[in-house]
Amino acid sequence: MVNELVEAADEKQLNKTIARYGRVDLLCIDELGYMELDRHGAELLFQVLTGREETNSVAIASNESFGGWTKTFTDPRLCAAIVDRLTFNGTIIETGTDFYRLASTRARAEEPAKAG
Repeated sequence: MVNELVEAADEKQLNKTIARYGRVDLLCIDELGYMELDRHGAELLFQVLTGREETNSVAIASNESFGGWTKTFTDPRLCAAIVDRLTFNGTIIETGTDFYRLASTRARAEEPAKAG
């Protein structure tokens, strides 16, 4: 998504792209915190989140705590602003520290081998 926003900004289509992300009922962002974003990309993501604030829902999945997001959003003020936007009137659901894929793989490995 951030790559698309950067390209849209370069092509003078940023407002159109942000508006498109603003129209969906639920914007799902998976693995936030996985990759470091440069300042420009983080600012563009902030614009999308700000545009959706109090109008449309955002669901974010992350294996990183908010404190760890400073590795993704390297500007501490921008990171704090993004966390503020996401948590204001929001619901935080913590599912634990185990990774779903890892737990699923382990469960399959523990199943007895089926005779065939």
